[in-house]
Amino acid sequence: MGAAEVAGAVRARALARRRVGPAATRRLAGCPSLAAAVDALAEGPYGRQVHRGQTLAQAETATLQTLLWHLRMLAGWQSRTAAAPVRLLAAAFELANVDEQVLRCDGGAAADPFDLGALAVAWPRLAQASTRAELRDALAHSFWGDPGADSGWALTTVPRLVWLRRVAERIPVAAGWAGGAALLILAREQIIRGRPLDAAAVAAARPLAGPGCLAATTVGALRDAADRRARWALDGVSGPEDLWRAEARWWGTVEKEGLQLVRGAGFTGKVAVGCAAVLAADAWRVRVALASAVRGGGFLDVFDAID
Repeated sequence: MGAAEVAGAVRARALARRRVGPAATRRLAGCPSLAAAVDALAEGPYGRQVHRGQTLAQAETATLQTLLWHLRMLAGWQSRTAAAPVRLLAAAFELANVDEQVLRCDGGAAADPFDLGALAVAWPRLAQASTRAELRDALAHSFWGDPGADSGWALTTVPRLVWLRRVAERIPVAAGWAGGAALLILAREQIIRGRPLDAAAVAAARPLAGPGCLAATTVGALRDAADRRARWALDGVSGPEDLWRAEARWWGTVEKEGLQLVRGAGFTGKVAVGCAAVLAADAWRVRVALASAVRGGGFLDVFDAID
């Protein structure tokens, strides 16, 4: 263990404190208006991007931009070895950019892409695509691989499953998070939307959730067929109407286990992984809180599902 690893872990622990936290986000969620919630949020660690007077969409985007900025700092502070997992986790922002690029290819209104900086994986080339076919080709010749088709679903869902598979392979402490997230995707696509997975999606999902999941037609069957490292995400879920609770609990688990890494992983690269996890979970909580404030504080049951 060298000086770079020690310094990276120390800085990651400090950065992990740059969050609102469960108690404060619950208070935000109970605000009587969006304006009140945004005003409060602008005074804290999200104040770099969140400003008074923003709309819900602007404040949600600003929250994610703050998270991305923190991840860029986090990766920059790490040794090359410790930075690699952070970069891989942050690739979720490139996938968000791909979602918007699909809309651009279709001639629709799209949000501005996130500024990935050194965290970009293949974005400069992906951003040049002007048709779905070009975007598929760019993905196929990149880290993301061929999504198997140029449908909107293939261009967005398959890369996410590929990303989760690589997270599981390359970041062992995050393998359970990746497996659980993949199972939630399968629940949404197979059970709720009734969409069978194509070959590319099957190849990415099988090692994450288990081969038995691919034929499941109910939430219960999906849970029972899942591999152990993924099954936990659907524990206690009896039907599609409970999937929102499963997502909330997934984030709660990521946060809890991330904090364990931040506090107990010594001076290893696992501290940076834990920091990325707790910051991402905090940003998710904040966005839920903002949506609650828009409705006069009506989403507190989401926080009950986590806490």
